[in-house]
Amino acid sequence: QVQLVESGGGLVQPGGSLRLSCEASGIAFRRFTLGWYRQAPGKERELVAIVMTSGSADYADSVKGRFTASRDNARNTVFLQMNSLKPEDTAVYYCNAKISVTEYWGQGTQVTVSS
Repeated sequence: QVQLVESGGGLVQPGGSLRLSCEASGIAFRRFTLGWYRQAPGKERELVAIVMTSGSADYADSVKGRFTASRDNARNTVFLQMNSLKPEDTAVYYCNAKISVTEYWGQGTQVTVSS
């Protein structure tokens, strides 16, 4: 059974930081491209960051320079370090694991940036 379990969300003030984690089980983790997505109320889900099997990462323009995505294949875990958070970063954050046409999603974790 495949599971992706996110953790680390919460309430943070503007300018603060959070670190999200997503632990996978039931997949050959190192073979999957990993992604972080988010969905704000009333908006479509959008890609935030993607981490290739090589470990290299790419980011949406809106988070470049503030967010860092990384993976630890030994722990079957992908991370999203979020710094300098803004109210517009408020959303449910989802992790995604994809290989070819097969993909899996986590259940999501809420991130709220508010004073």
